[in-house]
Amino acid sequence: MKRSSSRRGGYESRLSLRLWDFTGSALVNLFILIFLVSYLSPLTYMLVTAVKSSDQLSDAGAPILPADATTFFYDGRERRVYHVPFEDGERVLALVEPHTAYSMFIDPQDPQAGPIRWDGSYRRLEGVYHFSVHLENFTNLWESIDYGLLLKNTMIVVAVGEVGILVASIFVAYGFSRFRVPGGKFLFFLLIATIMIPDSITLVPTFFMYSKKILGWTGSFLPLIVPNLFGSAIYIFLLRQNFKSIPRDLDEAAMIDGAGPMRTLVSIILPQALPAVVTVGLLHFFNAWNELRMASLYLSTRQDLRTMPFSAQAFITYGFTPEVLQASAIVLMLIPVVVLFLAQRFFMQDMVVTGMEK
Repeated sequence: MKRSSSRRGGYESRLSLRLWDFTGSALVNLFILIFLVSYLSPLTYMLVTAVKSSDQLSDAGAPILPADATTFFYDGRERRVYHVPFEDGERVLALVEPHTAYSMFIDPQDPQAGPIRWDGSYRRLEGVYHFSVHLENFTNLWESIDYGLLLKNTMIVVAVGEVGILVASIFVAYGFSRFRVPGGKFLFFLLIATIMIPDSITLVPTFFMYSKKILGWTGSFLPLIVPNLFGSAIYIFLLRQNFKSIPRDLDEAAMIDGAGPMRTLVSIILPQALPAVVTVGLLHFFNAWNELRMASLYLSTRQDLRTMPFSAQAFITYGFTPEVLQASAIVLMLIPVVVLFLAQRFFMQDMVVTGMEK
């Protein structure tokens, strides 16, 4: 009896453990789902608003999804269609003569039957809508703004700065991780200390240096590109840590085969650190693509050199409607999303390399 009771107790404990594990997993998944829905809700609202019409945005009774009010052409005019309640049930009728205390309607299915009287205020009635997507918002945006020129300017700033910051950061990180330089640790700590300096502190001195009094770079891409040619402290730190995780035995084997430092970097280090390099490149791409303050500061006098983020901010002064503004935001976000989707496999590769080989 004692043995059977112990078995029963062990079975009940395992059952309780499985039930708790299932309940805990369900609660965690539910929390993650709620968090994702809450986080993505602004993006969903932006996408839905971008394909709505201006009439729907001004209609308080319109549904959330893109839709147009259903109308019926009668007596030479477009008539709004409503859900009209009667004692025998609800009917779908077109408003013909609106009044305060009563209104006259017509049946779209049988207009020959004549007007139908309904007592009450028609403003309380629910309108009839049909699903409709307005892609002309994007067409109007493209016709109003020279998006080809904005895209070209943005890609120039992003591409040139991307190459410059990657080359500079890789070389500096390689030097800090593989070569012993007198005072190298002090220089590295000094480099890391620059990360703690707010950009707002250096804004005025850099603007004075880039202005016409010294370098004369205002009204050009140079203030947005040249600083990237000297690397970035945070990117150098990330690459250095990744380079240090690569065994030095590979460097020694390459040196035995006659490879110099440059050949070792290109043939040994970079292939092993490719996911980290791609990650750094993506971080700078997103930062440069969304850069607004420097562009508005140095390119405000040159409309032919404006980038997409700066022009998106200036759209409000052009008198654009909310749906066109949301369409411009979607166009602005489209390319970064595509770039991130194409580079997704490198993140997975980084997880495999970090967990299995390094």
